[in-house]
Amino acid sequence: MATGPGGRSGTGAHAGSAATGRLVESERAALPRVVGRPHALVRSLLAQPYTGIAPETARHRLLLSATARVSLVVKIDDSPYRPPGFVQGTHDRYALVDGECARSYVEVGMAPLGAYRLLGRPIDELGETVVDLQDVFGTSGQRLVEAIRDESTWRGRFAVLDRFLLNAAERGPEPSAEVAWAWRRIVDSEGTTAIGHVAKEVGWSHKRLITRFARQVGLTPKKAARLVRFEHLLAHVTTDRTTPWPVAAAEAGYADQAHMIRDFRAFTGVTPTEYLARRGGKFVQDPGAARS
Repeated sequence: MATGPGGRSGTGAHAGSAATGRLVESERAALPRVVGRPHALVRSLLAQPYTGIAPETARHRLLLSATARVSLVVKIDDSPYRPPGFVQGTHDRYALVDGECARSYVEVGMAPLGAYRLLGRPIDELGETVVDLQDVFGTSGQRLVEAIRDESTWRGRFAVLDRFLLNAAERGPEPSAEVAWAWRRIVDSEGTTAIGHVAKEVGWSHKRLITRFARQVGLTPKKAARLVRFEHLLAHVTTDRTTPWPVAAAEAGYADQAHMIRDFRAFTGVTPTEYLARRGGKFVQDPGAARS
């Protein structure tokens, strides 16, 4: 379970401090990890490749950035916090994960509409909470955890994920064409499109678009657009650190730098400078998984 701003571990927490062992989201790139390439039919439903966090990872607590992604996690090494396998829904503010994370686990980052198809349920029902895989998939969720833990290699674990997700995709519902169009318009405009215009384009009322979009994406269109704009900003500043912050803010569609800083604090729990200072690490491609 995660605690957001204003809670027991809210905005007053100093993310990344040595005393607490917290890692902000940008620091996760520094954790020992293996990256696996999903099956082609699954890849389009995900926001990122499969990720395996290696067992030599030091115990830590994690400050999660806001995200439109839905995460599926299976622990290799167990921990007293959270179920052995779980799903966590979208969240539009940063959240401090309660308790230490497992030292080794696999993670699937599902794209918003991909999650709707793979999980086969309304995404807004997940909320920001952690949901046991058994509550999402029934006994097959428990079997997934057991099958992944039975494998001794990352290649084998990623292959188990492929089989499970291919089956889930085959059985899952298709997102509505209108919601898919609205999401694509938000992404293509880098979060700057007017939601009222999108509603007119799909032929729905503003209220209907909000309800149906939230059901299948997990966020309202306005919140999703804010996150898309922010993620576009992050992609820019992490690849080109020479761009002055006011310029980066303007190019991302922010009214001013102060507005951008407010989003940074709301979405990551840290300032822009702190976020970039903590970013680093290397990805290790699993050769076997890359050929799957």
